[in-house]
Amino acid sequence: MKVYLNFIVMNLKSQMEYRVSFFLTTLGQFITAFTSFFGLYFIFLRINAVDDFTYAQVLLCFAVIMMAFSLGEMFGGGLAVFPRMLGNGEFDRALVRPRNIILQVLMPNMDFTRIGLLIQAVIVLFYAISISGIIWTWEKVLTLSLMILCGGALFFSLFLIKAACSFFTIRGLDFMNIFTYGVRQFGRYPFSVYGNVILKFFTFVIPLALFQYYPLLYLLDREKNILFMFLPIISLLFLIPSYGFFRFGLSRYKSTGS
Repeated sequence: MKVYLNFIVMNLKSQMEYRVSFFLTTLGQFITAFTSFFGLYFIFLRINAVDDFTYAQVLLCFAVIMMAFSLGEMFGGGLAVFPRMLGNGEFDRALVRPRNIILQVLMPNMDFTRIGLLIQAVIVLFYAISISGIIWTWEKVLTLSLMILCGGALFFSLFLIKAACSFFTIRGLDFMNIFTYGVRQFGRYPFSVYGNVILKFFTFVIPLALFQYYPLLYLLDREKNILFMFLPIISLLFLIPSYGFFRFGLSRYKSTGS
């Protein structure tokens, strides 16, 4: 673990080498992230509810998705450089080291400017909690924590799948962004808003609804079943096929010869 921590420290030092650029980029991440928030605000100036969800309830859903995504991207966003590592032969060097392959990719490539998005998500989350009207008990606090943490792990798994596709294409697949950055936009609203087909897709195929929609119903007292409280944990099962797909791609990998 000390080796990986050293990777993180060296990466942070390299990004801080140009501090003005680092802080301006972080500030840019922070400011631009509010565009989605204001978009949501202006929509609800015209309407009272969406699929029986009020502004405060949708904002809580939005805050959870943003918080989960920012955590998943902070750790999994480093996988964005994976196609480049395959193309220039850097990945071949990682293969001969007696360390975990995924961690070797992640730790030196974490983008610390993404902390701007994380700070914005924290601010929106606290604001959403304050206006939600929810009577917070320890069960609901635990549910909210599971929604955020498990959601972050689920977004990480999507970044992992996107990286694994590069084993077969060498180049990155931009259309896969619909399942990462695209879902961040779709997730601003409860998935039931998009219809039953979409809800089932995000329940049984990519289980994003297990940490976004169903636990939200529990927080809002629309569902009393305590099972809804632990559905985010069940969504973590998606990590198994995600990692399995990465290992499958790794077993088929052939060096580019760079």
